[in-house]
Amino acid sequence: MRFGTLLLAVASLTSAVNAYWMGDIAHRGYAPFAYSGYPVFRNVKDYGAKGDGVTDDTIAINAAITAGNPCNQGCTSTTTTPAVVYFPAGTYLISGSIKPAYFTQLIGDASSPPTLKATANFAGFGLIDANPYYTQYLNWKAVNVFFRQIRNFVIDTTNIPPANAATGIHWPSSQATSLQNIVFNMPTASNVVHVGLFMEEGSGGFVTDLTFNGGATGASMGNQQFTMRNLKFNNCKTAIYHLWNWGWTYSGLSINNCGIGIDITAGSGKVETGSIIVFDSSFTNTAVAISTSWTTTSTPDTAGTLILENIALTNVPIAVKGPQGTYLSGSTGSTTITAWGNGHKYTPSGPVEFAGAITPNPRPVSLLASNGRYYTRSKPQYETLSASQFISARASGAKGDAATDDTAALQNAINTAVAQGKVLYLDYGLYRVTSTIRIPPGAKIVGESYATIMSAGGFFNDINNPKPVLQVGGSSGQAGTVELSDFIVSTQNAQAGAVLIEWNLASPANHPSGMWDVHTRIGGFVGSQQQVGQCLKTPGNPTVRQECIVAFMAMHITKGASGLYMENVWLWTADHDIDDAANTQITLYSGRGLYIESTSGTFWLYGTGSEHHVLYQYQLSSTQNIFMGMIQTETPYYQPTPNALVPFPSLSSLNDPNFSTACSGVAGNCAAAWGLRVLNSKNILVYGAGLYSFFSDYSTTCSTFAAGQTCQSRIASVEGTGCSNVNIYGLNTIGAQSMLTRDGVSVARYADNVNNFPSSVGVYKSG
Repeated sequence: MRFGTLLLAVASLTSAVNAYWMGDIAHRGYAPFAYSGYPVFRNVKDYGAKGDGVTDDTIAINAAITAGNPCNQGCTSTTTTPAVVYFPAGTYLISGSIKPAYFTQLIGDASSPPTLKATANFAGFGLIDANPYYTQYLNWKAVNVFFRQIRNFVIDTTNIPPANAATGIHWPSSQATSLQNIVFNMPTASNVVHVGLFMEEGSGGFVTDLTFNGGATGASMGNQQFTMRNLKFNNCKTAIYHLWNWGWTYSGLSINNCGIGIDITAGSGKVETGSIIVFDSSFTNTAVAISTSWTTTSTPDTAGTLILENIALTNVPIAVKGPQGTYLSGSTGSTTITAWGNGHKYTPSGPVEFAGAITPNPRPVSLLASNGRYYTRSKPQYETLSASQFISARASGAKGDAATDDTAALQNAINTAVAQGKVLYLDYGLYRVTSTIRIPPGAKIVGESYATIMSAGGFFNDINNPKPVLQVGGSSGQAGTVELSDFIVSTQNAQAGAVLIEWNLASPANHPSGMWDVHTRIGGFVGSQQQVGQCLKTPGNPTVRQECIVAFMAMHITKGASGLYMENVWLWTADHDIDDAANTQITLYSGRGLYIESTSGTFWLYGTGSEHHVLYQYQLSSTQNIFMGMIQTETPYYQPTPNALVPFPSLSSLNDPNFSTACSGVAGNCAAAWGLRVLNSKNILVYGAGLYSFFSDYSTTCSTFAAGQTCQSRIASVEGTGCSNVNIYGLNTIGAQSMLTRDGVSVARYADNVNNFPSSVGVYKSG
């Protein structure tokens, strides 16, 4: 063998060994409601992309996306055509926008992220345009864009002249969506107008591990609410510009060498930014950390609410600047803002309008990393593992066809993977199970394109004898850790006794278990048998159809459990049929959302949501040490027809709310689901909460200030003498007359805290 040939062979072998497992494993994903042979996984190189930095790969990449005719232009939404579009390492030159379909993930090689590099004559709205304007309107209604991801890319606009408009990613999106591990490279010329990330609508959402280099604006954004973590901005004119919002939570910002850090000045005569929370972040060599349009006389009254906690400044002369001058000075040296804000506060009584220093939250040590910040951990992508370290669920005998009973095959696959120290790859499919799937300590499970584990049958349909669909840990308090990512748990047909996830595992605080992009999706999709054909909404009719009682509880964290990190987890009971062309509304009954009764606690909830459950969305009982970063809830649209008294009886064993007694003397629609209910718990630290009640018997006329926010009487409650250090930053409510009650007495009312669309309280401290 010649020396050169030998080198080539060695190089090829090295490349094969170091390749990311996702490109190497056999792909067996099966979409049971697409056509036969539909490709769930697509490698762009199989469609002609070169990734050589010379060839224009636009057509080839979009061909990979459109293969199999997934949900693109003119399609409302669907779950029937999932797709993972994979990009091996390389530089992909593009002259037009990449346009991912609905229910599609764009994933680059995590070990060597590929570059999408625009040509000088690039034409399009975003190198990745995730919701195109084919007409004057977005292709998909932004608040209904669910279940999609983009991760592991470098987005490069530096070939485009700096003065020409250019956008890295256009991302109007909503729940169960994420951006992760993306670098945006833009020109740094003085005349640059490029924007890295742009979103103008939606109801998000979660973003993490993004870096923005150069550009006029790193991220320009408008959305109802969002959680964003670990974003770095270097040499941007403005790091972040807010078009509008109701509530936004930032953790771990690092803003360096920028003109302005966060600009919340949008609005002409009206402040458009509802509220911003920033904590555990740093600003360095930046002229103004935050520029705001809030004043003591600006309108609406609480718009522009701002909360800062644990903010490190280095050579930042002005920390907060507004129309009335410098609100908070910075330093040409180094200083730390312990806690500061403006807005309305209740400590615990109020409202008191404030602009100045506030007392920071006492932070339990168990929730902190070694640097004193709250613990965080990004979704593992297993870059160092080879394809041989993964076991396929379908290769192990599970079918994922929404019809076969996959219980035994799936359980065997999980057990085998744990026994061999491997990762279970849950190939795309709808895995129908008729008894509990048990996840033992040591398990690592990764889903493909939101593979779904779906309960079915009589085992899960006894409202008086609830059973877990997915049980993590065999008994409450069992020691160990697991890692779960990128899959869904659902139910099929009537499942009145189904607890979709039961969490028993006790993991150490310094090495917690994790759930990333794991969701419960209850109804509203093909295969669920809980769609328009079975459970069409019936406004004005309080009769409960038994076939539409579809879950007992979304997720239960039991008394002995502890040490769980949750990131971008959406516990959703469908309000509409995703697979119906008109997204027609449906009425489904799921008893409870997330119930935490762990005695030792220690949980982190970053970017979680819980929606449309009958009794409550979040309930915390006799627990402690819980961080919650922008939780989001919605009350069922059908309530009060029927109200929360049916169909699930109030169980004292679960500390359920008893609306029959608790509503005595309370005017209005009292028997409606709680957004957040905290019972006899301590160290509950909420950094952003959007608790929404938009409907009354499917009518939205109740959810405006003009109507008096009459959808329901109360939406958040703190109860019991055992409650202490229950603190909420950025409480935003819609449709509720009382924003917060303490032991049945209203503490904060909507009319005292008017914002642009919700009512907002900047700080609540229970004492």
